[in-house]
Amino acid sequence: PRSSDLAALIVFLVEFLDDTLKTAEQITRVLGLPVIGYIADMNHKKDTPYVLENPRSPVSESFRTLRTNLEFAGVDKPLHSLLVVSANPSEGKTTVAANLAISFTQGGKYVLLIDADLRRPRIHKFFDLPNRVGLSNIFRETIPMSLIVNKWKDSKLSIITSGGIPPNPADLISSKKMESVLEAGKNSADIVIVDAPPFLVADASILASYMDGVLLVIHPGKTPVDAAVTTLEQMKRAGAHIV
Repeated sequence: PRSSDLAALIVFLVEFLDDTLKTAEQITRVLGLPVIGYIADMNHKKDTPYVLENPRSPVSESFRTLRTNLEFAGVDKPLHSLLVVSANPSEGKTTVAANLAISFTQGGKYVLLIDADLRRPRIHKFFDLPNRVGLSNIFRETIPMSLIVNKWKDSKLSIITSGGIPPNPADLISSKKMESVLEAGKNSADIVIVDAPPFLVADASILASYMDGVLLVIHPGKTPVDAAVTTLEQMKRAGAHIV
């Protein structure tokens, strides 16, 4: 074949073999869920909340829009707790959770951000916090919640980091103590935002059943259709309210 025909064939094969979600329309069609926010590539190399350093950027405005849409989603039943998840690792869930938490505080809300990813925690890196003591210590030791909550600078944001990585994350997450942490968080803040591990592990399904709402993060061109569909089915089985 001519080189132009060969190039067209290669492009067709690449498109044919690419099984990822790419557009908002495709996500809505395949998953039957509304897309309530679209965050552009931040080109932000540092593990720090982008919206703090770039408050007037289009991306920060996108987070404000996402925040507003979440508030509208909770009109009938307010979202006092929100789980942020993705189907696979490295799809942006921690970035969304951290920046959304800041955006809520900028809107006047008191926020508790919890790193419940007890496998690959990153919230402490975003906010440059020590992680020697955190969520896992509540389960393993008799440490009161008040001693692991970090008041972040002079803001309305409080943070519970993951603490040390335990050998049995799913067992800890499914315990009554986790439910009591979330209840205490809802009593002390306007909204509790929880960064969960990807849905590859059982922890996320367990957490989803506790929360008022679940926000599923999709990375266009990276999140496979099958993984997103499987995640959605797992969340529905857990009785989660998917926003």
